[in-house]
Amino acid sequence: MAKLTFSLCSLGFFFCFIMCSGYVHGKTWCVAQTEAPEPKLQEVLDYLCGRINCADIQPGGSCFDPDTVRNHASYAIDMNFRTNGECDGSYAVIAVTDPSYGACVYP
Repeated sequence: MAKLTFSLCSLGFFFCFIMCSGYVHGKTWCVAQTEAPEPKLQEVLDYLCGRINCADIQPGGSCFDPDTVRNHASYAIDMNFRTNGECDGSYAVIAVTDPSYGACVYP
């Protein structure tokens, strides 16, 4: 019985290692928290677009639609994460699913 328990534990550890190892290779994004208030996200968006290139979320850009503060902030927050390695937990969260949609591809 002890051998079976050890084998199952080893198998579980190996499975977890394989599943989690994909996230080590940069497969994470930093996006706006769903509960973050829009005024705070607008403030963050204004600040970040003064520091990084926000052309993709401007009218005519590949990530302009949907034209919401939350979507634009998520894109700018992730660009800042890619550029500066910053993901502020007071308004953002690390995501392990790709937030890209349609023609809008997050880096």
